[in-house]
Amino acid sequence: MSGTSNDPLHGITLKEIVSELHKELGWENMGYIVNINCFKNNPTLKSSLTFLRKTPWARAKAEKLYIERIIQFKQSK
Repeated sequence: MSGTSNDPLHGITLKEIVSELHKELGWENMGYIVNINCFKNNPTLKSSLTFLRKTPWARAKAEKLYIERIIQFKQSK
């Protein structure tokens, strides 16, 4: 075994994911693309992280958005 992971999120924290999405898209666009209230109603990094850590389906949506918008974009360059 080579020791490398096929997981595109390997080694990336949830805080990094949300911070990068916020930097690239902003809260308003994040809330529009992923219909999650933690991105729509008075969003903050702390409140979003708290919600996403407690809500697996919402975290999965945020991670999917990160893979689609950030990772794939970086790989296409």
